[in-house]
Amino acid sequence: MARYEIAFSGELVPGAQLEVVQANLAKLFQADAQRIALLFSGRRVVIKNNLDEAAAEKYRSTLERAGARVEVIDIDAQVIEEIELAPPPVAAPASPVDAQPTGRLVVAPRDEYMAAFANVDAPDFGVAALGADLQDGKAQIAPPALDLSSFSLAPVGSDMGQAKAAPAAEVPDTSHLKLV
Repeated sequence: MARYEIAFSGELVPGAQLEVVQANLAKLFQADAQRIALLFSGRRVVIKNNLDEAAAEKYRSTLERAGARVEVIDIDAQVIEEIELAPPPVAAPASPVDAQPTGRLVVAPRDEYMAAFANVDAPDFGVAALGADLQDGKAQIAPPALDLSSFSLAPVGSDMGQAKAAPAAEVPDTSHLKLV
């Protein structure tokens, strides 16, 4: 049984007006203007998937009556792409004159797919020994030249201009008051 998906790319049926189609889709999907604007962004949006043929046709006809041109795509149909494989790599050079430059990695491909990467010139970074420090040392930074000669220290206990605490508020005399 074939399965289908409904996709929309913002295309309108001939003769349809954008504002009318947007209003129709907003009513159909019960969506706000922001979500409807996403449908008309120009990107392909899958509206519904995993439908049988009858349901896909029902969605297509309803959306086309609303003014939106949709794609109905059979998702069960496998698209097989032909790939031309690269030729296998040439055998490694026998003489040291033709060898790769030092510090370069030479890899023999494991299959036809990896043969496409045989002529890639990649540096050989290698692996550090266990416990090796991989971080570069920090460069020494010269301290800034500051002239602090105009500053001095005040004697212990001196007033440095701190804010003084507000005097405690005077408590009113309530001794003459009675509760009846």
